[in-house]
Amino acid sequence: MNLVRQLLLGLVAICAALGIWVAFVPSAAPWLERAGIYDLLGMEPPASEAAEGGGRGFGGGATRVVVAAAETGEVNARVSAIGDGRAARSVTVRSEATGMIRELAVLPGAYVEEGALVAQLDDDAEQIALERARLMVADATRNLERFEQLRASGSVPAVQIREAELALRTAELEVDQAEFDLAQRRITAPIAGWAGLLEVAQGDRIGTQDTIAVLTDRSSIQIDFRVPERFIGQLSVGMALEVTPLARPDQMLTGEIVALDNVVDRASRTLRVQGRIENEDDSLRAGQAFSVALSFPGETLPSVDPLAIQWSGSGSFVWVARDGTAERVPVVIRQRNSDSVLVEGALEPGEAVIIEGVQTLRPGAGIEIVAGVAARAAPVTEEDA
Repeated sequence: MNLVRQLLLGLVAICAALGIWVAFVPSAAPWLERAGIYDLLGMEPPASEAAEGGGRGFGGGATRVVVAAAETGEVNARVSAIGDGRAARSVTVRSEATGMIRELAVLPGAYVEEGALVAQLDDDAEQIALERARLMVADATRNLERFEQLRASGSVPAVQIREAELALRTAELEVDQAEFDLAQRRITAPIAGWAGLLEVAQGDRIGTQDTIAVLTDRSSIQIDFRVPERFIGQLSVGMALEVTPLARPDQMLTGEIVALDNVVDRASRTLRVQGRIENEDDSLRAGQAFSVALSFPGETLPSVDPLAIQWSGSGSFVWVARDGTAERVPVVIRQRNSDSVLVEGALEPGEAVIIEGVQTLRPGAGIEIVAGVAARAAPVTEEDA
């Protein structure tokens, strides 16, 4: 029983001390309110002396505060994604014919002009076939000329002349085929670009499926990445984007969107987007990973100083100077910046938001503005100061 009595007496003493603290310390009630004690107990915070009698603490007078005018800001939605880079053009060079490489004209990592020789296959058989076809053309031409001279005398029938013309045309086609076969032994670059590591060497025998070299035109790098479907309506070709190579996080590049897919992926609910960045200094390579960022403009909201944001058990709020008194305005924080906070609430741009002196404020408390910019607050005179 003595222990229970001591506990009861201790509880009564604590409650009495708490009551004295709240009654005689002006900053106690705001502290309890911010801590959520009143909400926990289901009680309304007591009105401050400044609200009831216009006093400040025990000495009377309005609470001196510093204000700053609410401004406007734009909520920016920023989307980040990881994309894969690839060259503007990339071609795998293969041979159209089977044979042994007699000459390899490119070096690994070298730049190759369009139409330049990449590899030369052995072509002895094709050279012989071309010479034979040319001899057949010459022989057929002489036969036709002889028949044409005999036509006037009527000793050569028209059928024989047509056969001679057909033989000449056939021989000419044989020449065309031989020249085509000979050209197939010469492998040239279809585009201008940089050669990668070579998969073959001089003297190798290759087939039509063997890779000789891969040429890449990396004057610009295309980046494939995906964007959530809710941003599809805001995407457009030519839209700017920020690109950072994952291997160089300190390097910021700018590019643009060049193509949008026409189908949303059902599994990820994302849309494939293709961007492009210039690679004038040739510092980027196909296959690199990039961090891509897109910024979308959002709605315009009031912007307040970070010092103005206060918290209670019911959420965030700001104090606004209206008609010489402090009014508590609940707000929802939408975006935090380095020097401002965008909020949503019953706050108009230009209103005087209290940023200092909020510790002892109560709803309806009289205030005295001593510093700050307040477009809608009463002007401070020398007498007030």
